Amino acid sequence: MILFGLAAFLVSRTLRRHSLEEIVQSLGTISSTHLALGAAFTAGSYVCLTAADTLAIRYTKRDLPYRRIALASLISLSIGHTLGLAGFSSGAVRYRFYTAWGLSASDVGRIILFCGATVLLGLTTLGGIAALMQSPLVAHMLGVDSGVVIAAGGILLVLPAAYLAFTIVVRRTIYIRNFTLHLPPLTLAIGQILVGTCDFLLVSAVLHQMLSASAEIGFPRVAAVYVIANTAAIVSHVPGGLGVIEAVILSLVPGPNVIGALIAFRTMYFLIPFVLGSLLLGAFELTHRRHRASPG
Repeated sequence: MILFGLAAFLVSRTLRRHSLEEIVQSLGTISSTHLALGAAFTAGSYVCLTAADTLAIRYTKRDLPYRRIALASLISLSIGHTLGLAGFSSGAVRYRFYTAWGLSASDVGRIILFCGATVLLGLTTLGGIAALMQSPLVAHMLGVDSGVVIAAGGILLVLPAAYLAFTIVVRRTIYIRNFTLHLPPLTLAIGQILVGTCDFLLVSAVLHQMLSASAEIGFPRVAAVYVIANTAAIVSHVPGGLGVIEAVILSLVPGPNVIGALIAFRTMYFLIPFVLGSLLLGAFELTHRRHRASPG
């Protein structure tokens, strides 16, 4: 409740600076081309996330058709992105689907950890690249020296490299009570980094399309700011980064024209997928119950 209250406060503080007329006018500046490209990048991001689940299924050495993996991934993440605490919210939905298809609770746990690692690897990789390529911007936003940002960017890029090295060197299984965990093979680890980074680039592209409709701003700057905003959202645990992302973006591109872009971004990437995912989840539950209730 505290987190929802903080999110509501941040959003209300952002919106009250602008009149309804300004917001409507700002939304009107977004062309159909920008909306179409934003929708395409949104779809690309969610398809990219199905690749993360596909890699996770391979990691567990189980076999499921892609259509089932994609369904579980799209529904769980469309809901998890909006509700926040994605490891728990999307994890619960994944558990519902994958156990219904014969996977064990341990398998689902490994899938959740694998996908969580994929997100962190993508964020770390893109964060390191952003810190090196946009060090003055990042330094200004964080209030530190550019040299500190460059050093931090180098350290961030060392982390995924170290992860790859560990997958080659470390072969032993880790035991946590009755739960076993092992590092993935090198090919899957490389896939994690590529998929995770690609996903954040695609989400940044959605935001860039909305912002570029009313502001002159390059994609690398948007990607760097989105990494910072998303990191702040993860640390705060605010559902969907609501208010946190908006506050960070507005610090970079202030003005009434931007607020419409942020509303469009949140509607396109969070709200619409959430509604669709919730409807699909309801349809799955209804179909599953009818199947179990049917004789024979």
